[in-house]
Amino acid sequence: MTVLDDRIAMADSNTQRLDEWFERLERMPVPEGFRVEIVEGNVHMTPQRGTHHKIIRRIERSIEDRFGMDVELLSDVRIDFPGRENGFCPDVAKLRDGAEQDETGHWRYQDVEFVAEVISKGTAANDYGPKKLAYAAAEVPLYLIADPYQGRCHVFSQPKDGDYTAEFRLAFGQDLDLTDTVLGLTLPTAGFPRD
Repeated sequence: MTVLDDRIAMADSNTQRLDEWFERLERMPVPEGFRVEIVEGNVHMTPQRGTHHKIIRRIERSIEDRFGMDVELLSDVRIDFPGRENGFCPDVAKLRDGAEQDETGHWRYQDVEFVAEVISKGTAANDYGPKKLAYAAAEVPLYLIADPYQGRCHVFSQPKDGDYTAEFRLAFGQDLDLTDTVLGLTLPTAGFPRD
């Protein structure tokens, strides 16, 4: 068996295990308004707050204003990312033009151009830690963390060797210049609420 064969077998095994987990989770009585995802084999269930939703809406609206209503944007939809059992449901994920689901009905991480996560207290460590590394390993060109507790955005770009090589922060209230990125837009953050 080659290294490539080993990686394909491991990816297939991870996907099968994630499928089993998500099938079980779909049968559970998950309260409405909760998001469920699997990070490094651990199930995380977090409530969605109004603050969270308002920031997501503003990010999506800016992307739709830039690319039109037919842009492929996902929110809280499962995408399997590299690493051990990473079935994430990003707050916002923009897919490249022409992206299609695979034969199993899943979106491919290779088609993700942008991810935004809005921090929740209980899962903040995931967004800043294993999810950031998984997005970098997947070579997602642009990763934005909006943190209503800090009142700031963290932007990560230029993925290389499983991590991001460029990072900058900006306080809520300022315009976030993403014109030189895959989004090609300026994201106003003045309306981002704080917790």
